Amino acid sequence: MSKVCQITGKRPQSGNNVSHANNKTKRRFYPNLFKKRFYLPEEDRWITLKVSSTALKTINKNGLAATLKKAKEKGTLSL
Repeated sequence: MSKVCQITGKRPQSGNNVSHANNKTKRRFYPNLFKKRFYLPEEDRWITLKVSSTALKTINKNGLAATLKKAKEKGTLSL
């Protein structure tokens, strides 16, 4: 499964490991993802989303329905 947040669209970024001798080798920075179940009272069902820690904070602040609506408008959500 891909390492992409379904709410924010965060993806792995690339960069360099830099040694003490200033040698550079490629590496990847992965987003902090969690596989989490949420309850949708409007549809009376559970959904499982792969979300980043930032998306969890957004869901706690704005609510699940509002966050899902915004993600659908943005085009990052695929349910």
